Amino acid sequence: MARALFNIYHLGIKELWGLWRDPAMLVLIVFMFGFSVYSGSKAIPETLNRAPIAIVDEDASPLSLRIASAFYPPQFVGPSMITLSEVDEGMDAGIYTFALVIPQGFQRDVLAGKSPTVQLNVDATRMTQAFSGSGAVQQIVLGEVNAFVQRHQGSASAPVSLAMRMRFNPSLSQGWFGALTELVNHITMVSILLCGAALIREREHGTIEHLLAMPVTPTEIMLSKVWSMGLVVLVATALSLRLVVQALLDIPVQGSVGLFLFTTGLMLFATTAMGIFLATMARSMPQFALLLILILLPLEMLSGGRTPLESMPLALQYLMRGAPTTQYNLASQAVLFRGAGIEVIWPNLLALTVIGAVFFGVALRRFRKTLQQMA
Repeated sequence: MARALFNIYHLGIKELWGLWRDPAMLVLIVFMFGFSVYSGSKAIPETLNRAPIAIVDEDASPLSLRIASAFYPPQFVGPSMITLSEVDEGMDAGIYTFALVIPQGFQRDVLAGKSPTVQLNVDATRMTQAFSGSGAVQQIVLGEVNAFVQRHQGSASAPVSLAMRMRFNPSLSQGWFGALTELVNHITMVSILLCGAALIREREHGTIEHLLAMPVTPTEIMLSKVWSMGLVVLVATALSLRLVVQALLDIPVQGSVGLFLFTTGLMLFATTAMGIFLATMARSMPQFALLLILILLPLEMLSGGRTPLESMPLALQYLMRGAPTTQYNLASQAVLFRGAGIEVIWPNLLALTVIGAVFFGVALRRFRKTLQQMA
């Protein structure tokens, strides 16, 4: 046992030195756990963030001023009060995405029960902001008008008042979910890629034959790759969570970071074994990349990270319960978003352990056959 642990440790150190001498992989790790996580929070298409808006207030009434004051960050930049003649010039120059024109006599017509028209000019070349912003502007205007009319006319209040409290994300910021989802997805991709690339790199460089001549077993070779590449991803995850998610993006993490990293370690046991299995199926890095695409896309789209698991067909839900990414997404979201403890996510941890053991056993059997063919 001591000899086996000695071999696993030193073979793992060899893998770490091999990764250190591979600048392309190092750049990929930094990009994935740094810039990509940051952009996942800031570049969500459905998020309206600091959209420039101009308001032409021809009514200059309390209602129009109330509407103008309702457009505030982070959805909108503070509105620019302009004249009607400045609308076309500002939108042609790309200064404003929205220009709201409130006509003269707007408040008078509203209180008289008429339906006055408010003009909204939209720069449709900014597609994401134009699509989500038009609805947001409409909701803001209608909400302010309804509140003003009810208070002015002294309407009786509704018999039931609905008090909404947003748990876990009070500001409904989609950027919080985007950054953590990108981090979880990159853990799966990078761990499979690193472990598979390590095996293919040895095959291409001819060092796998040297290992076969040494007194080491296939289990020791595989375990060395699993712990070394898993450790790299685990350290990158911890740094990304602390430096990018918490420090740079200022996204609060509700639960225990230690529990999340422990869950990540169980996940890495399964995904690194998956990477070795795929590497034994491929003869070169291009083939491995094609296999990786076929595996990653279903895992990412159907594991509950992009779309809720409950919205999928029932048969597909049962099938994806056997994927490590599904159990990992359920556990990580519970810990990071809702502050869940081990008493809540222990079924997911147990499932990850079982799935990882099965994946490791299948990958080890395939790895042994590959080494026998090469011997």
